[in-house]
Amino acid sequence: MPSPDLALPFTRPPSPLLVEPQVRAALLEDIGRAGDITSELTIPTETRATARLVARKPGRIAGLIAADPAFRLAGTGLTFTVAAPDGSDAQAGTLLATIEGPARAILTGERVALNFLGHLSGVATATHALVKAVEGTKARIVCTRKTLPGLRALQKYAVRCGGGFNHRFGLDDAAMVKDNHVAAAGGIAPAIARLRAGLGHMTKIELEVDTLAQLEEALVLGVDTILLDNMTPDDLRRAVAMAKGRAVLEASGNVTLATVRGIAETGVDYISSGAITHSAANLDIGLDF
Repeated sequence: MPSPDLALPFTRPPSPLLVEPQVRAALLEDIGRAGDITSELTIPTETRATARLVARKPGRIAGLIAADPAFRLAGTGLTFTVAAPDGSDAQAGTLLATIEGPARAILTGERVALNFLGHLSGVATATHALVKAVEGTKARIVCTRKTLPGLRALQKYAVRCGGGFNHRFGLDDAAMVKDNHVAAAGGIAPAIARLRAGLGHMTKIELEVDTLAQLEEALVLGVDTILLDNMTPDDLRRAVAMAKGRAVLEASGNVTLATVRGIAETGVDYISSGAITHSAANLDIGLDF
């Protein structure tokens, strides 16, 4: 077998232990107290059906890992067969998956499955657009913690399906010192000193700076990663020249499809975008019997 491409993101889906409770909660919200009264009153119990999940617009697919349990939890005896897995590029009309089983259960799970699938595919599609825009540079596209409450693990998975990489998952897996931390701590140096006194040796430190003077102080302190916040391309180029590889550099702020290439060409290592998770447009996906 060929060696794995180390430049690719880690795309393994989150554990079912994380996914299923989120899907179950969404189904409980939709089913309510009385159940799917429309399907139960109009469709005989024994009626079986075959349904197809189809992309109605082109995009990068993510979220079949949530669509599958949405149908399985809605009723027994269903089979979910994937035709175009998460991470695939789909054209309008591409068959994504087939669901076979009791018609009532398929209809009960339909909206929840499509909500997850459309939203997460939208995240993957938005991410992939940025990834394509920076091809040929060394920059990697990463997400942020600007995720929808309760959906972080799934949204970050969708970012990986889109070819992006993940930033920290929460407040506990890396130390990130922002401007308000600096203000409350009494400066950059005391904030970094306190972190180093209390952190374990495996935890990295990232510092946010918005001026080149702060960057110079961060370089002297030897932090692992420096976030260059809302800097112009000219300042980003100066920052790369100043750092000389002494820290990983991440650019953030004003990242759009129109600006991301110019940001990448400054030589930064990472470009972070909150929009790919908090503002991604839903990808139109339909279910048809």
